[in-house]
Amino acid sequence: MDVDKDERRPTLDAFTKRTGIRVKYTEDINDNNEFFGKIKPQLAAGQDTGRDLICVTDWLAARLIRFGWVQKLDPAQLPHAYANLSAQFRSPDWDPGRAYSYPWTGISTVIAYNKKATDGEKITSVSQLLDEPKLKGRVGFLSEMRDSMGMVLLDLGKDPAKFTDDDFDAAVARLQKAVDRKQIRRFTGNDYTADLDKGDLAACVAWAGDVVQLKLSNPDIEFAIPDSGYLTSTDNLLVPNKARHKRNAERLIDYYYEPGPAARLAAYINYVCPVDGVRDELAKIDPKAAANPLIIPDKAMAAKSHAFRSLTPKEEAAYEGKFAKLTGS
Repeated sequence: MDVDKDERRPTLDAFTKRTGIRVKYTEDINDNNEFFGKIKPQLAAGQDTGRDLICVTDWLAARLIRFGWVQKLDPAQLPHAYANLSAQFRSPDWDPGRAYSYPWTGISTVIAYNKKATDGEKITSVSQLLDEPKLKGRVGFLSEMRDSMGMVLLDLGKDPAKFTDDDFDAAVARLQKAVDRKQIRRFTGNDYTADLDKGDLAACVAWAGDVVQLKLSNPDIEFAIPDSGYLTSTDNLLVPNKARHKRNAERLIDYYYEPGPAARLAAYINYVCPVDGVRDELAKIDPKAAANPLIIPDKAMAAKSHAFRSLTPKEEAAYEGKFAKLTGS
């Protein structure tokens, strides 16, 4: 969420001024699994979580929808969201037609590298991360299973939206070889950014929004979209069951699909904006951001985007288990 120098939240303040609806905003989600553990007892018992709107990553959103723990949204309350949602995000397999959710932001998983640490060599593929001798011990992958495994699957020529058990096992084996050779330094959450900035990580699988922010202060940070493609996920807004102010929550969702508020938000958080028609508004605020394909993907970049398919509960347990064994977590 955008914050100004006085620690105010300009877009939220503007929403309150327009509608009279006061919003209590908290950032209490450190990790999707941890947050699920926090709200699961209340939702399973049919109780109010105390939240009218939550923002979680797509795989957890899919799980909450599957369990029947979130409310169907009213299209009549979401005219801007319905009209302005980018085609790329309109119909994920876990929520066809966006009946229960709208994306807050898109998350592009790309390759990042510190060109000073690579001696100027461009790192443009997962194969380089896994096999390049010069990078040994200075490579990072993400601890989020879908991001790391999705990128490896793409490098193997497999579609993350359609892969089989055998495909997944082949990707695990590919990563395991790199772990055994100590090619990979570690699997990380957001904390990879400090190591990449310093050059302790020469190259890694990264989230594009982090790369944009790092590059502002360190011109040696670069990104690459592999020819094999990249992974796109979303953080999503949903209304939990028993929420007391559903209509107000829907009004807030719709507000952030107006180009003006969407542009102000995108200029601050630097992640993919899911709102069509925002480029011109964003250019008024930050022309560089408006021209950055990591924030507003161009057609060429959008064409390389892939989503990780929904998993059955059995698949999720099996795949997460294999990945946890691989990463030592």
